[in-house]
Amino acid sequence: MQTAANVNEGTVLGRLVDAIPPLRQPRGRRGRRRRRPKKLHADKAYDSRANRALLRRRHISPRIARRGIESGERLGRYRWVVERSFAWLHRNRRLLIRYERRADTHQAFLHLGCALICWQLLHRGP
Repeated sequence: MQTAANVNEGTVLGRLVDAIPPLRQPRGRRGRRRRRPKKLHADKAYDSRANRALLRRRHISPRIARRGIESGERLGRYRWVVERSFAWLHRNRRLLIRYERRADTHQAFLHLGCALICWQLLHRGP
């Protein structure tokens, strides 16, 4: 999902959640595939009654830091994994600044960057 750079993140949460593809069940688990995750962690930019209600209507429990009440440190336990992954991907200049106009070319470079990260982690070893 793409939006303009000046759009507030909290206003497009519904479209973002609806764009999540169905999750796969682990092998051997019965039942139909889940459509969406069980919970969503977000920072204070997404804190609004409308966003919380939107997530509850979709049967997702919101884990959103509240403005003025909670600190964002508790959510930082989960957020640093995402931030670290973005930092690793941004070591590749073509992913830091998007030069490609076509989405499939950018997606190919993204897959290549992820493969390089995995190779470096496996090559380094335990």
